[in-house]
Amino acid sequence: MASSNSSSPVPRPADGGRDGIYRKEHGASPPRCRGIRSLPDVCPKEPTGGGRGLCNGPSVVAEHDRWTVYSSKVNLPAALNDPRLAKRESDFFTKTWGLDFTEMEIMPSFYLPIITKEHFGPYLQEMTQRERIHERCKTICPNKDDVDAVSSVTTNHDKSRAELEQVPKIFMRPEFALEDPATFNTVLPWSHFHSAGGKSRDVASSKLLQEKLSHYLDVIEVSIARQISLRSEAFFHAMSSQHELQDRLQETQQAVAVLRSRTAAMDRVMCQGPLRALRTALTRNNCVKLHNKLKLMAAVHQTQPTVQLLLSTSEFVGALELIATTKEVLQQELQGIHSFRHLGSQLCELEKLIDKMMVEDFSMYARSDLNRSLKEEPQVLEKERLESLVFGLLRQRKLDFLDIYSDEMMTAAKTIVSQCVAECVVHIEEIDTEVFVKLADQMRLMTFPQWFELLENVFESFLLFLQRIKDTLNVISNVVLQVLSSNHKNRLVAEPSPAPVGQDASQGEAELAYLTHEGLFISDALNEAQQQQESGLAGQDQRSTVGSRFQQNRAEAAAESDTSSGVTETSGGREHNFMSGENLMPTELELNRVINNLQELLYMASDVSHDRCVKVLTARAKDGSLERLTSAEFVSLSQAVERFVRDTEKLCGRRSVSLRGALQSQANRFVNRFHEERKTKLSLLLDNERWKQAEVPGEFQDLVNSIADGRISLPERKVSGPEDRKPAEFLLVNGQKYAVVGTVLLLIRIFLEYCQCVKDIPSITTDMLTRLSDLLKHFNSRSCQLVLGAGALQIVGLKTITTKNLALASRCLQLVVHYIPIIRAHFETILQPKQFSVLRHFDHITKDYNDHIAEISAKLVAIMDSLFEKFLAKYEVKAPMPSACFRNICKQMAKMHEAIFDLLPEEQTQMLFLRINAGFKMHLKRQLARLGVSNDGGPQHGLVVVDVAFYTENILALKSLERLDLNMAEIWEQKR
Repeated sequence: MASSNSSSPVPRPADGGRDGIYRKEHGASPPRCRGIRSLPDVCPKEPTGGGRGLCNGPSVVAEHDRWTVYSSKVNLPAALNDPRLAKRESDFFTKTWGLDFTEMEIMPSFYLPIITKEHFGPYLQEMTQRERIHERCKTICPNKDDVDAVSSVTTNHDKSRAELEQVPKIFMRPEFALEDPATFNTVLPWSHFHSAGGKSRDVASSKLLQEKLSHYLDVIEVSIARQISLRSEAFFHAMSSQHELQDRLQETQQAVAVLRSRTAAMDRVMCQGPLRALRTALTRNNCVKLHNKLKLMAAVHQTQPTVQLLLSTSEFVGALELIATTKEVLQQELQGIHSFRHLGSQLCELEKLIDKMMVEDFSMYARSDLNRSLKEEPQVLEKERLESLVFGLLRQRKLDFLDIYSDEMMTAAKTIVSQCVAECVVHIEEIDTEVFVKLADQMRLMTFPQWFELLENVFESFLLFLQRIKDTLNVISNVVLQVLSSNHKNRLVAEPSPAPVGQDASQGEAELAYLTHEGLFISDALNEAQQQQESGLAGQDQRSTVGSRFQQNRAEAAAESDTSSGVTETSGGREHNFMSGENLMPTELELNRVINNLQELLYMASDVSHDRCVKVLTARAKDGSLERLTSAEFVSLSQAVERFVRDTEKLCGRRSVSLRGALQSQANRFVNRFHEERKTKLSLLLDNERWKQAEVPGEFQDLVNSIADGRISLPERKVSGPEDRKPAEFLLVNGQKYAVVGTVLLLIRIFLEYCQCVKDIPSITTDMLTRLSDLLKHFNSRSCQLVLGAGALQIVGLKTITTKNLALASRCLQLVVHYIPIIRAHFETILQPKQFSVLRHFDHITKDYNDHIAEISAKLVAIMDSLFEKFLAKYEVKAPMPSACFRNICKQMAKMHEAIFDLLPEEQTQMLFLRINAGFKMHLKRQLARLGVSNDGGPQHGLVVVDVAFYTENILALKSLERLDLNMAEIWEQKR
């Protein structure tokens, strides 16, 4: 029994169907205010009329891009007419027919514009007023048909509702069940059957109950019939759709049967034959692959003998490449083969053994190369062997092999010094090698020429040693650069677009050609395989041919390896070998680091050579013998060291400082001794100098002339002969005569020795400049003490310091002042610009000398001042004339002029007498003022004029003083 308020499902939702329940509208009901729309055809009818047959039905061979109703996966009529629609779960369709049934969001079309509410704004505004008028008219004058339909529907609905309300509510409950005692007692109450009326009343009650229930049934059936009548059209339409669907399914089944028959014929005629041909070709290809695999196994089986063969010819790179390729083939091509289960570990052990062999072989090579004779074999020892070793070590990333070479280099450097000392001592009978075992003791027993010859031999040996190291490192550097270039090319080849089809096969062919090559060197096989890949000719037939040739020539390769005569390997082959080991290849950063280490190793070789030479130098200098060398010997030593330093710097590009530093320390000691000897000599000369004018030998005049010509150096000593010139009285310097003492002549030679030493040893320039300035200061201060300070009276035993001594000392100082700018310019050409500040010492020295010269001039003037004061203090103006006082003054002036005229130049003599005359006028004026004599024309004035005229006449009569302006009018007081 169905519920009265339930309804059958329909294909579309009712008005306002918020609950998602589909309801069918009443087809026979009176019209409503809103027109009733017809139901959609959920299963469209397939036209079966003429002109349309099977070709318009579904086709399984046609394209399925366009969706049609036949693409539906769900029986929509059955789903929509499901009586359990109200109770169905929300995921019913997805559980029953799969996830494809879920509602999909339809993407908007790109060709249609997006319509929003704003697009309808103008229309709504236009139609709003008309709608209001229409609604007002409908309210005032309703449609007659609509009123009748509404009243009919309302009457029928109210009548059926009144009838249904007579049926008790218990029959409408979902949990209605007669087997329930409470429900049964409610429907059939026993009170009607057990009443007091008796049996006739029970029969009447039961009839009444039966009629009541029959009435309820009739009401329900009428209501159901009414509902069925309302939905009859949809029901019959659904039934007709089911029949038409069955017809279409039958037609589809027939079309599928025809298609399957045609497909079977096509398979039989067009597919089975070609497939059989393809299957046969695949079988043949598999057989070829199996054959190649067997050849590959045969080649791998011969790997260990081939490695031994390559190692016997020092072909380390080829052996390592063969091992690497074999391991790669075992892991990729031959993985899982039982017979090769131990070959991988054996190859690993063999590779470790090759690593040890290469390291030991490189150590032996470095030892033999560095310890062989330096003069007999200048070329690189076994260049091919060295290249092979370096390629192998780089291939295995043994980048620390330069440490081995460095250790051997340091050992060889020590041996070079020992060999040179031993070769030199053999020719010296005075040295007993059994008594003096140490090399340092043996070197200290040598004379300087013997030791200097040993040092030059050491320098020469180390230059040859460095040249050999440089050549060897150049070979290694070229190998590293080749590897670096190959890496760069490899990277450029790997960067382009993806490999074309068939590259994997060509790679396999290259590996097979690599393993089955019949020659001795694997590099040739790699070159051949690369050419085959480039030309596209590496095919199966050629691989089989290579395999057969490998089998035929295996014995020949072994025989050739025994002789190993004339077998060489090109660097291009090694380079390609290195390129093939891509997984072990060093990175560009590591290779650049190796190149830098090679340069640092050459620098270290230069430093080691200099350090060993420093040992030789310090061993000799330990007893101070180098400090006792003469200037010429030390200059020769310095020049030899400078030559060696320049040669090593040019050879290695490194400015090593250890040997120069050791020479500088010895040079400082030499400079101290050099300076102390000459300072002591100058002090002795000054202490014995009697400050008398000395004759100038010709060699000193020549020395001065060479300085004037710009040659700041000591001339070579000439053998004296009978035609030698006689000594001159004066020293001519740029046309001027200089009266000098013997000490100054030797001083000129001494400072030329300083300049010559600086020229020969530029490294000691600043020290020499300091020492020379000290020497010049010492001469100035010591001569001042001896002459102005009268120290010569006690030291030499002079009776007095005469004006001639003073004038001679002044002239000597002037000669030194003349040469100070020349010395300064010489040092300035040797010093670095940043060292020019030390030249200020010459400015201080020049000032000190000029002050000294001024003090001597002042001393000469002071001597005459004292005489003037002594004589004029006794002067009286009385006859006879000229007076005795003026006679004595003129006599002393003549003596002064005679003492200095030949020593000082004319200008200085005039200036000196002008100063003396000024002192005389001052003392005379003072004495006349004391005596009260004035220029009044009186007798005393006349007498004074006579004496002054006598004085003036005598002074102007002296040589070079004729044009002297004495201006004697200044002796008189000016009248006020």
